[in-house]
Amino acid sequence: MNFIEDGFRNAWELLTHPDDRLWNVLEVTLQVAFWSTLLALLLGLPLGLALGLRRSRARRAGLVLVNAGMGLPPVVVGLIVALLLFREAPFGFLDMIYTVRGVILAQTVLSLPLVAALTAAAVQAVPGALLDQARALGARRRQVWWLALREARVGVFAAGIAALGSSLSEVGAVVLVGGNITGQTQTLASAVLVEVSAGDYGRAVALGLILLGLILVIAAVLTVAQQGQARLALRRAS
Repeated sequence: MNFIEDGFRNAWELLTHPDDRLWNVLEVTLQVAFWSTLLALLLGLPLGLALGLRRSRARRAGLVLVNAGMGLPPVVVGLIVALLLFREAPFGFLDMIYTVRGVILAQTVLSLPLVAALTAAAVQAVPGALLDQARALGARRRQVWWLALREARVGVFAAGIAALGSSLSEVGAVVLVGGNITGQTQTLASAVLVEVSAGDYGRAVALGLILLGLILVIAAVLTVAQQGQARLALRRAS
């Protein structure tokens, strides 16, 4: 149990006297989380709206794909993205392998199905009568979609929280695409793996505790915002 005590002690020391390695890992972690979540939202929200509102034969197949995508093995996704980004690969000219940009791309691929599937589910829960009324009043498709998105905003917040949590905790894709290079592409989650491999369990526990704390703080802020939107929706409904 000494390594647990060492972990808490190291965590306190890192928080009170952060070193350059910690600052770098935090910077990379937040950078990957922010950009991958933003890109997943920009791409996943329209896709989720289309899957939730459109009535077509391809809709069910699309829902199956995004729902299955929520269970994509991160290691497999990282492997495929890495194979596509290697120097001699089709997208090697992008020069993204073993870079933060490559890690962001891989994490976006992992987060996109989460956003799309949860958004589609939230939109499908919006009363159809409300959307039909908007159409009867002359609302265009874009306006109907915006209304559906606004009414489903609590579920959309959940999609954003899920995408952000995935990006903060991912390891497999980060290691395969980014190379887990110290000082360049290493995140908090992948740094824990390195410290465990090196036998430095104290620092590994410390980094793990910092990661858990970061996830908790961000989740708390987003949950407060989500519940605020829920209360606002209830007041409008009443």
